[in-house]
Amino acid sequence: MSELRPARIVVVDDDETFRARLARALRARGHEVWEASDREGALLVARTNTPSRAVLDLRLAEESGLDLLNALRAAVPSIDCVMLTGYGSIPSAVDAVRRGAINYLTKPVDADDVLRAFEQREHAPASPEPEAWAAPSLGRLEWEHIHRVLVDCGGNVSRAARVLGLHRRTLQRKLRVLPPYR
Repeated sequence: MSELRPARIVVVDDDETFRARLARALRARGHEVWEASDREGALLVARTNTPSRAVLDLRLAEESGLDLLNALRAAVPSIDCVMLTGYGSIPSAVDAVRRGAINYLTKPVDADDVLRAFEQREHAPASPEPEAWAAPSLGRLEWEHIHRVLVDCGGNVSRAARVLGLHRRTLQRKLRVLPPYR
């Protein structure tokens, strides 16, 4: 999928292989692309080249892509940002959109997915009023946090229980429960 107008895009991800592959694919589709692995590099690109779009990873090495999103929008107010993550959750998606991301994609993605996310913004009808957002319940947040820690621990329940400060059996009981709807 290719757009009619080439865009100026900065790709920010600490995974060098993924970043290079995505940047190469975007260049092959006719876009001008810069790469950055951290906040300083992304802000340098933003100040010197004024990109119109940014593709940001939610989790950078020691920082949050959400904080970088705020800094990029302060440096280039007209920039459109798409947030990427390997750890998708509803609260982080809502937070990203509230901070100004136009879309939120869960990895793995390819260049066409990213371009489609930007195009959806361009062709979306303007909404007069943002919808009211209901905060997720504490049970839902706990469920998502437990599963995120479990993924970070490679599925090792004993290790995840230690990280969470729970007894292994307590964690196993919590893992058998379906996520709360809200």
